[in-house]
Amino acid sequence: MKIALMNEFSQAGKNPIILEQLNDVAGELGHEVFNVGMDGDNDHRLTYIHLGIMSGLLLNSNAVDFVVSGCGTGQGTLMSLNAHPGVVCGYCIEPSDAYLFAQINNGNALALPFAKGFGWGAELNCRYIFEKAFTGVTGQGYPPERKASQVENAGILNDVKAALAKDYLDGLKALDPELVKTAVGGERFQKCFFEHGKNKELEQFVRGVIDA
Repeated sequence: MKIALMNEFSQAGKNPIILEQLNDVAGELGHEVFNVGMDGDNDHRLTYIHLGIMSGLLLNSNAVDFVVSGCGTGQGTLMSLNAHPGVVCGYCIEPSDAYLFAQINNGNALALPFAKGFGWGAELNCRYIFEKAFTGVTGQGYPPERKASQVENAGILNDVKAALAKDYLDGLKALDPELVKTAVGGERFQKCFFEHGKNKELEQFVRGVIDA
């Protein structure tokens, strides 16, 4: 599995702590991590709005399989990511949230609070969240006897979102070009997107934004 980690400006200073825990867990499970957001306070400035654009591009191009994100409360990032077609983001405060989201909702992104409640032992909480999110088979239901209805409802919700959303590329073109340009301007994001993405139309769009 390819996992993207992205931090926005308000919690950029915590990126090394979060990245270390994610790398440790992912390495043990054979997953690959791409640190595509801010890696410190002086890095390319991103807001949670930019994280949504980045997540949509990475997931819809199949450059990555999963996104780990967050902001101060995690709420803004949750809303931003879920605004994009093809992104199913869950809100995660503790390891049980990660486990239940993986088994019931089986989405492809998590939003964590990196300020609220991020105190003593926070790095352990992050590690255990990642272990529950990425270990074992997802979509098995909880409790197991409710699997059938939970899988059905998750699929229906995905269909509803797809039906209500306009064409993804048309949506991107309707956004403020400067907003998109900032979102795709980071070197690590571009490396992940262009080297691993499999959607030529999205690649052409992003190159056009960068060159504009």
